[in-house]
Amino acid sequence: MTTGTATLSVPVDSPFGLANLPYGIYSVPGGQPRVATRFGGHVVDLAVLLGDSGENRVFAEPTLNAFMAQGRDRWVEVRQALRAALQREVPAGAVHDVDAVTLHLPFEVADYVDFYASEHHASNLGRLFRPGNPDPLTPNWKHLPIGYHGRAASIAVSGTDIVRPAGQRIEPGDPAPVFGASVRLDIEAEIGFVVGTGSPMGEPVPVDEAEHHIFGLVLFNDWSARDIQAWEYVPLGPNLGKSFASTVSPWVVPLLALEAARVDTPKQQPTPLPYLAMERPWGLDIDLVVEWNGQVVSRPPYAAMYWSPAQMLAHLTVNGAPTRTGDLFASGTVSGPEKDQRGAFIELTWAGTEPITVAGAARTYLEDGDEVVITATAPGPDGTRIGFGEARGRVVGNQIPVR
Repeated sequence: MTTGTATLSVPVDSPFGLANLPYGIYSVPGGQPRVATRFGGHVVDLAVLLGDSGENRVFAEPTLNAFMAQGRDRWVEVRQALRAALQREVPAGAVHDVDAVTLHLPFEVADYVDFYASEHHASNLGRLFRPGNPDPLTPNWKHLPIGYHGRAASIAVSGTDIVRPAGQRIEPGDPAPVFGASVRLDIEAEIGFVVGTGSPMGEPVPVDEAEHHIFGLVLFNDWSARDIQAWEYVPLGPNLGKSFASTVSPWVVPLLALEAARVDTPKQQPTPLPYLAMERPWGLDIDLVVEWNGQVVSRPPYAAMYWSPAQMLAHLTVNGAPTRTGDLFASGTVSGPEKDQRGAFIELTWAGTEPITVAGAARTYLEDGDEVVITATAPGPDGTRIGFGEARGRVVGNQIPVR
């Protein structure tokens, strides 16, 4: 291990400055995964920086779960200790260049729920799938955060290849379904919320206690096979069209770092039922960017989301469902009112009827070899920006023949 000390210099406009300090899991060649923070272009080992005894033993673990389970007071304490330590000389052995390490899935995912919290996204899909209906939203949409339970084991860290899924699908006019690889593979640009401390069965989480449970945020790509989804989702909802893969960013941005990013949600009418009611439902001013093969095709604004993170967690648990450290709930597709703010290609290309130009070619859904990268930033204190890293995935072919 490198000896001595180092003074770390980070540009004032870095999205990974003292205002951020996200948590992740890294390893060096021949080493074991450990907890780190990112400071500018540096990955800083927390066990070396802060010590690895007592409560700090969690920093030598291969996931964030043990640290997250210590609770909000501990999250506050560690954040303060990190900010102080990084403004002094640090042990040289704690510091690695971000390009010289491997970043891993930052936490062991316990359970996963995906919501449908964007009114713009839900309205667009309503117009696509229920044309002529005077209200594109379903009757329940403004009364509760709609969601479905997903598959935790298929959540993968940024950089993991995405194998094109296979399943049943049926084309309009066909008498019966066929089996094969999806031909309408899509993305959904989302924000994921990581539960740090769980709640017992039978004890719902009130909206005003959500911040004691939500540890931090990740970028989330809910890869979606629209043809498989369309055939299977009636009457029970998404299954194989969603469960094959979801991509998360490797850095978990603490909710504590996002105070300056808080905004009011859009006005909620009708007034939510008491368990969802908040005097000022809060959202977050997070600007997402979606790149398709290196070309920016969308800039979805999370500030436009109708349901707040606290309301989603309250609804998730109101029936008495327990939560655990490492649970993940995602926002659903982030879309804004403008065409270039739509967070899914089914919206962006209007179900394939309005192709967009990517690298000189007309495109609708994803082809083998395509790469999608989602990035995001949010306002921090004193004019700083908070970075989320990236959720990157490349589509690779499925050996099952396509009809």
